[in-house]
Order: sequence, then structure tokens, then C-alpha cells
Amino acid sequence: MSNYQQIIPIANKITNKYPLCDNCLGRLFSKQLHLSSNKLLGKKLNQNSTEKCYVCKNLFKNLNYFLKLMLEKSTDYSFKTFNLGSLIKPSIVDRDDFIRSQYKLRGIDSIKTDITKELGKLYSKKAKKTIDFLDPDITFTLNFKDESCELRSKSIILSGRYVKSERGFSQKQKSCENCSGKGCRVCNFHGIVEYDSVEGVISKLIFQKFGGTTAKFTWIGGEDKSSLVLGNGRPFFVKIQNPRKRNARLANFNTGSLKINHLKSVHEFPKKPLKFNSIISVKISTESQIDSKSLKKLKDLTINPVIVYEKSGKRLEKKIFDIISKKNSKNLFTLTIKTEGGLPIKRFVVGDNIVPGISTILDKPCKCGEFDFLEVEIQ
Repeated sequence: MSNYQQIIPIANKITNKYPLCDNCLGRLFSKQLHLSSNKLLGKKLNQNSTEKCYVCKNLFKNLNYFLKLMLEKSTDYSFKTFNLGSLIKPSIVDRDDFIRSQYKLRGIDSIKTDITKELGKLYSKKAKKTIDFLDPDITFTLNFKDESCELRSKSIILSGRYVKSERGFSQKQKSCENCSGKGCRVCNFHGIVEYDSVEGVISKLIFQKFGGTTAKFTWIGGEDKSSLVLGNGRPFFVKIQNPRKRNARLANFNTGSLKINHLKSVHEFPKKPLKFNSIISVKISTESQIDSKSLKKLKDLTINPVIVYEKSGKRLEKKIFDIISKKNSKNLFTLTIKTEGGLPIKRFVVGDNIVPGISTILDKPCKCGEFDFLEVEIQ
């Protein structure tokens, strides 16, 4: 007796007591028969297909409604691959489990798996997109409880550099006060309302290019509002959440006060903080007169690392590779320093929990004026 002939009595016993649709009935036996279509098998076995399905309550007959929701949700997105998940009523799952348990049917796909599989086939055919279970461009979540559809787009990560040629321009943007940067209707789900900083300008640019909701930045160092960033610029990474476009044309951008260069797509954020060196020009004033001979003492800073004590109790060592001093007037001089990234310049000048500091070496109080980043080099 063939496998098919063996299952007919069991299928008849089930459908005589519990009317099932073709999909739900076929699913109970398709794997045993190594068949790919639950519906075709169910149609062949079914004797009560006209009645309302005991398990799914004819949910499979309503899949075109959910297909339409998926097509409407994804119409503004550019993508190649997709995946989908679903939320279904617990009562449907319970009835499915009950049938499988009562008739000792094992190794069968759940109804939830079958629904998402069928919808995936329908959407793939209609939208001409490929299903990808591991790393899809977009993911649908179908809620069969309230008949809704949500779409989440895989984040895009970009890297680039910015050159800041105008003072009074902050690096970071103040978060939306209503949502603390999480994204809400007030800020159009961007997490920020204003666009008057380095972060704001870059965010506005990428929202125009890619769409998306929030932009999360990783900066390679930072600077004061009054500092310039020159040379090749400061590197940064940014993750765009829920982008609508994935392949926007990237180029260099110039807003006058800010240039954004080397913008490109990357696979991931750096797995650990990147080490970098900075070349910094610092203007320093003194209360009493300074002489060139005293400034020569600063060369000793290249011999041993500078020790930075943080409020948290952490102790850091920062190496200074080179230091050049230039006397501007009797109470003003300029230092050009090449140092490991992360040296707090203002504290270094004053000597605030930093050993040694400029004021300590010169043995006179020093005040930090403007300081600019001439170059930022990733090690």
C-alpha cells in the first residue's frame, strides 16, 4: 500500500469530524508524501472543503488582502530581498495543535509557518523580489489579529569625513525634547528637530538621499563649537534606520561652512573604537610674560606619555609625538601638537587632572584660547 493510500483513512476521519480547508488539511500530510503544495494535496483529499475551516477559519482564503497590504507598504522602498513574520490568534494555534495531537501527527509545519510561506510565495511572484531568510533588505510583520502590516528596512551604514571651516558650529545636534532622540511625530521620527550642527547637516543630507527615520553617529574624536576641522577632515560613521532607498548616488557635498567628503557605504560599524592621531593648533595666553626659552621646555612632553585622570577614576595615557611652539606676543603663543586622539586640550593647557600640563611645565597659569584640528589620522 502506498503512503498516499495509507493517509486517506486518517484524512477522512479528521474531515468527518473537523472540516478543514485545503491548505490546513494538505499541510498535515504533505511532508510525509514529500509534496511541496499543501493546497493541491488538500484539494485531492478533502471532502468538506465548502465548510468553514475548523483551524484557520478560512484565513487562507483571505491572503490576497494581506498581500495587498504588503504591496502598499513597500511601494516607496527600493530593495531586492525580503522576509516576513506573522502574529496570529492564539486560538488558531491551539486548534492546530489540538488536531495534530489528537491524530498523533508529527514533523509537520505549524499553521504560522505555512501562512508566512504562502504569503512569501505570493509576494515574491507579484513584486518580483527574492525571499531571504538570513539578511533581507526589508522585513514584513503581518498581524493577523488586527489585520495590519508593518515594514522594517535593514539599516544602512555610511562612513565619511567632514571639514568644518566656520566657527560657532557644534558637532552634535540637540535631541528632540519630546522624545529625547528616540523619534516621534513632533520630529518626524528623526530624533532631532533642528539641523544647525555637523550632525544636523549630515543627517538632513542622508534623509534626503535615503529617507529613513533616525541617524546614529559614531564620531572619531570631537571638537569644540568654536574649533575648526581642516585638512582631510574628521572621520565619522552613521547608521540610517529604516531607509527607503538603498543605492543613492554618493558624492562630495559642500554647504559653505561644512564639506562632507569620502561618503561611502560600509558593511558595519567598527567593532572596537578606532585609534587615531590628531594634529592640533592651540592658542594659549598667559597672565605674565612668556619667553621663547621657557617654551622650549614643552619639547619634553614628547618623552613620556601624558597621564589623564578621569572623574570615573579611570587613568589614561596619551602620547605626544611632536610639539612646535611659536611666540605671538609677550602673553600669547601658539602650539602645534601631534598627539594620540582623545587628549582633552583645555584640561591639558590648564593642568586639570592631567600630568604634566602646560601650566605646570611653564610654571605659570595658562588659558586655552581657540584650538583647531589641522588633521585627523586613523592609525
